[in-house]
Amino acid sequence: MTAHGVESARELDSAVRIVNPSGGGQFVLVCEHASNFIPGEFDNLGLADDALQSHIAWDAGALAVAEGMSAKLDAPLIAPRVSRLVCDCNRPLEAQSSIVEESEIYEIPGNVGLSDAQRQARADRYYMSFHETLAACLDRRLEQGRETALVTVHSFTPVYHGVSRNTEIGVIHDVDRRFADALFDASDAVSDWMVRRNEPYGPDDGVTFTLATHAVSRRLPNVMLEIRSDLIATGSEQQRMAELLSGYVAKAMDTLLRRRENGGGRDDR
Repeated sequence: MTAHGVESARELDSAVRIVNPSGGGQFVLVCEHASNFIPGEFDNLGLADDALQSHIAWDAGALAVAEGMSAKLDAPLIAPRVSRLVCDCNRPLEAQSSIVEESEIYEIPGNVGLSDAQRQARADRYYMSFHETLAACLDRRLEQGRETALVTVHSFTPVYHGVSRNTEIGVIHDVDRRFADALFDASDAVSDWMVRRNEPYGPDDGVTFTLATHAVSRRLPNVMLEIRSDLIATGSEQQRMAELLSGYVAKAMDTLLRRRENGGGRDDR
């Protein structure tokens, strides 16, 4: 078995990584595409190492940024331990995109022709563990009456299908735009960066599933942050981005709370 990404060459003890579970800050962080690890039973899904190091397998650098934000914000961080190629936790379970047979220029041999039972086995082992863990964390905080915003952390490639992307940080939202609006109001915190709304992806691309399922349904402020991966290629760049984004979201949360005190409600869109 070949191991990749943040996991070692051992079978997984847990399908979900939980960092700082008792964090007392105002945020819960998620990194759905944190790892490119393929458990040994899947024989690398028939892919070569170059494919498993590419964006099809994970969001390179995103986990390190999320971990830095977790420390800075004293926030719980929840992330699957396996590659999205095994099962993508940010897609509806019934969608074909939850276990892709082809991604970008790569066919995924180990995902072709899976039976319903094989798909369900992956869902039970990886997908449900992630979503149940996240739901329990959010519900526990709600029961305790704690202010909570859900922030998911991703990275994207600087070139996609031959087209360069000049967006540096994407602020992605679904129907609830409260937190995204507050982030743009706080945009002076990232004035040196090209920050855009719903780029390079948006809800029409199906990327807001976690937000809609866990935050919109609970009326929690929420946002997805997409970072261009060439900006977080090194440890120092990842730490710098974590500090930057932590200040960014903290300022936005302060803005939301002030708006509520001045007459806006929790359900204000």
